[in-house]
Amino acid sequence: MMPTIWTIGYEQTTVDAFLAALTAAGVEIVADVRAVAASRRPGFSKTALAANLASAGIEYRHFRALGTPADGRAAARAGNQAALERIYAGQLELPEAIVAGAQLAELAHERRTALLCYERDPAGCHRTLLRKTVLDDFDANELWP
Repeated sequence: MMPTIWTIGYEQTTVDAFLAALTAAGVEIVADVRAVAASRRPGFSKTALAANLASAGIEYRHFRALGTPADGRAAARAGNQAALERIYAGQLELPEAIVAGAQLAELAHERRTALLCYERDPAGCHRTLLRKTVLDDFDANELWP
């Protein structure tokens, strides 16, 4: 039986709904895979997010090296999936991303982990590419807050 990795995007949601979805799934740790852990949405920037998660008994870890570089984010916003995939594949070949990916995989094998990014729909987000590349021995479970 394959282990499970959860993914969640916070686009168009509230902190309360986000925390409720994670708690209902029994997630123990959120792996923030944004290159820039800042957000215009209240409660989702790194410090506030870590505090909100801690209040729900969920640990927070930031894996910056597994985030999408600026040109990849621009491709995603433009709906250019092919460019996003190409750019992000290059990101995952960087030494720091290889190390971070190994750390994430080890963590996810030990604890119930959810990958976090902004996009609500995982099909247009790098977290799906990350899961398929680095965490290919995991079943995916998408959370919808």
